[in-house]
Amino acid sequence: MDAHETPITLTDKAAEKIIEFRDADEKTRGKPLRLAVHGGGCAGFNQVLAFDDPKPDIDQVFVIKGVTVLVDSMSLMYLAGTEIDYLDGIEG
Repeated sequence: MDAHETPITLTDKAAEKIIEFRDADEKTRGKPLRLAVHGGGCAGFNQVLAFDDPKPDIDQVFVIKGVTVLVDSMSLMYLAGTEIDYLDGIEG
């Protein structure tokens, strides 16, 4: 992987909406977006997207299109290569 590449990508629309949703609420304004994978249930893994505070020595931090993204090392193994998009409509 090139030094300028990140293991996770955001489309322009996703980055725009993440910033919009984050800044619309005083509690989440300015917070990074956490991406995680948690084990559990019959389906195997649950994917988590939430605005959260960084956890030093646990999180890898990426700035993608103006969005600070936090991913713990274990989750990154499963999320590497992921692209996050935002769809507005019945399918989104």
